[in-house]
Amino acid sequence: MGIVWTILIGFLAGLVARAVKPGDDSAGFIVTTLIGIGGALAATYLGQALGWYTAGQGAGFIASVLGAVVLLLVWGAIKKKG
Repeated sequence: MGIVWTILIGFLAGLVARAVKPGDDSAGFIVTTLIGIGGALAATYLGQALGWYTAGQGAGFIASVLGAVVLLLVWGAIKKKG
């Protein structure tokens, strides 16, 4: 059940990250969702491995949004070069 919860949080984090990230975002809804899920997974496992927070803490959602914003910035840089 933990992975399903992480994916749901990733979906929400991707939407929040897209709203927070400045500039024109050419990524579609599906790409934004996948980037949010990737950011959530990375932030969840990295944050818990480093002992920054435990499962179920609010910091996990904040870290997921930050991870998604970073991935959206990387996605934007890749799309500009392509």
